[in-house]
Amino acid sequence: MRKPKHSDRRHRRRAHKSRAQRGGTEKARRATPARWSRDVTRSSNALDLESKVFTKGKPADIARSLKRSAEASTRRKGAPFQSAMSMLTFYINRAGKNLSATRLGLLNRTKDALRKAFGR
Repeated sequence: MRKPKHSDRRHRRRAHKSRAQRGGTEKARRATPARWSRDVTRSSNALDLESKVFTKGKPADIARSLKRSAEASTRRKGAPFQSAMSMLTFYINRAGKNLSATRLGLLNRTKDALRKAFGR
């Protein structure tokens, strides 16, 4: 049995797809805008949200707005409470590191206010 030559090994490596053929780097692969979550929040198929709802200063105000949007929506798939909580959680998760500790605390208190608004 003969040993594989150096050129044989190179040939095997070339048989795999190159980075460009696989889709390139992560930035090159990203066909959608970097701010896709903003677009989801704006044009969600579940709720028609009030403008800048998540920037309000009081948890009760945000919860009231989410409840109003969820109950008015005819396109939601689940119950109004489920849709409102889902949109709030989505916003918190997508904002990620960009939320300050103060803002994150306020949005987490909004979850409790939302439960209270729906009587849960």
